[in-house]
Amino acid sequence: MAKFGELIDNTVPVLIEFYATNHKNASSHTLMLTDVAKEMKEKAKVVRIDIDKNKKISEALKIEELPTLVIYKRGEMVWRESGLLQAENLIQELKNHI
Repeated sequence: MAKFGELIDNTVPVLIEFYATNHKNASSHTLMLTDVAKEMKEKAKVVRIDIDKNKKISEALKIEELPTLVIYKRGEMVWRESGLLQAENLIQELKNHI
């Protein structure tokens, strides 16, 4: 959990996708997040966390629906949404928190 704290304690927004490799939309969402990361470059971080490999974090954050996307800035959760989203929507949301 300490590494998670270091990850989210950042001056740039950190977009985290909580997913599971066996979930039906896992691979299609990966491509979309790659596009978001390319567009945002150093203005934001984009990270994926597998809930099956990180059960303590997913339980602490009450991740119940996949994918769940969360934006942190300076250690604080500033946005959260579950379900499939478009790259444009995520980019705009990240820009709102720069």
